[in-house]
Amino acid sequence: MTPRNRLLAARIAFFLYLAAIVWLCFGQFDQMPQVQRTIWGIPTDKIAHFLMFFPFPLLAYFAFDRYSERFWPAVLWSLVTLTAGLLIAAGTEVGQARLTTYRSGDVLDFQADFLALGTGTLIVLLLIFRRHRP
Repeated sequence: MTPRNRLLAARIAFFLYLAAIVWLCFGQFDQMPQVQRTIWGIPTDKIAHFLMFFPFPLLAYFAFDRYSERFWPAVLWSLVTLTAGLLIAAGTEVGQARLTTYRSGDVLDFQADFLALGTGTLIVLLLIFRRHRP
């Protein structure tokens, strides 16, 4: 696969991922079967939020990485990506609270999103450090 096709595929995957986030955050899933409430003592919905937002920094890095030739612009870009992810996560929680009657915004969901985005960003930073090793 050529670099141009790889970039196109990464961008398509990123936008499909964003569409999936919107669907998962705003969809009405009344007909879904019940799942266990916790896994290893962690509420299942918090695990779902972590898994939803964990890929964001990685997908954004692969889809829009034009800054990794130099170290500090790459680090700055990863922090911008983290901020964008946090704004999206906050927007979904506010949107659920204000725009739907079947969902509610939850600060603990945002905390799970924040943890996922932070973890994903740390992985991206490790990739950047590895790429720029002396």
